[in-house]
Amino acid sequence: MRIQEHVALDALTDDALGILKAIGVDDVSIMHPPTPQPDLDMTETWRDVRRKVESHGMRFNNVGLRPDPSITLARPDRDQHVEGWIRLIRSMGAAGVPTLITNLRGIGNFRTESAIGRGGARYSTFDYAEFIADPPSHPDQQIDEATLRDNLAHFMRTLIPVAEEEGVVITMHPDDPPRPEPLAGAARVLSTLDDFERLFELVPSASNSMLFCQGCVAEMGEDVPAAIRRVSALGKISAVHFRNIRGGPDHFEETFLDEGDGDMLLYMQTYRDVGFEGPFMMDHTPGTPHEGWTHPWVGRAFAVGYIRSLIQAVYR
Repeated sequence: MRIQEHVALDALTDDALGILKAIGVDDVSIMHPPTPQPDLDMTETWRDVRRKVESHGMRFNNVGLRPDPSITLARPDRDQHVEGWIRLIRSMGAAGVPTLITNLRGIGNFRTESAIGRGGARYSTFDYAEFIADPPSHPDQQIDEATLRDNLAHFMRTLIPVAEEEGVVITMHPDDPPRPEPLAGAARVLSTLDDFERLFELVPSASNSMLFCQGCVAEMGEDVPAAIRRVSALGKISAVHFRNIRGGPDHFEETFLDEGDGDMLLYMQTYRDVGFEGPFMMDHTPGTPHEGWTHPWVGRAFAVGYIRSLIQAVYR
C-alpha cells in the first residue's frame, strides 16, 4: 500500500525529496509544470525527474495540472491547447509516468473565510450562505451546463485514445466544492457520483478514471464507504485523496485527519475490502501559524504518519 505526496516542479530539490522519504512517502506527484504547448516536449524533463525521485528511493508516479481556460471555455485557441496536452501525455508515456491528475471546472475552487482550529491552525472552509451573499465576479468565465459538458466531452474524447496508446491513466478530480448548481455564473459538471458515471460512459476506457477525493465525496453528502464500494465496483478508483472534513454540503471545514466527522479507520477498512492498494494522498491539510522553514511540512508529516498507521493497522 503506497502513500503519494506532491511537490511543485520548481520546488523539486534534494532537500524536499529527502523530507518526503523521511516521513514515509512512496510515490511523488509533480504539480504545476509549464502550460502544455504543442511544441513543448517534456520527455527529458520527466526522465530527469524520474531519475532524481528514484535516487531517493521513491517512484515518480504522477503529474498534476489543470486545463487552461481556453479548453474549459472552448475559446478560439482551444485546439492548440489540447494539442499541448496530447504532447504532454506522449512525453509522460515516453518517460514511464503512469498517471495524470486533472479536473475541468468553469471556475476553480471556492472558499470562504477560514475557520480557526486547534493550535491556531487555519481550516480551509466553505460556507454556502456566506458565498452566495457576496459571490465573486468572473464575467469572462461564465458557462452553462450543456456547453461545459460538451467541452468536457471534447477534451476527454481527444485525450483518452492518446492516453491508451501511451499507457497513461487520466485521473479526474471532483469539483471543489462539489455543488451541482452554478457558482459565480459557471456550471459544475463533476459534482456528483452520477456525474462521474456519466463521464466513464462517455469514453469507456481503463485510462478514464477518478481521483477519489473522499473529502469532496463527503461534501457531496454521500456516505463515503458506500461511495467507495460504488466507484470501486466500476474499477475507477486510481488514487485516493485521504482527507477529513467537519460539516456537509452547505458548510464544511477541512480538518486534521483525526478530528473531522469521517471515520478514517472505517474508510481504510473499506478500501482494503474492495482491494484498493493505493496510492493514498493527503490532499489538503490545515496550515499552522508557526514561523520557520519547517512549518509547511508540519501538517503534511502528520497526515502521512496518520495514513501510514492506518495502513499498517488495516492491511497487515
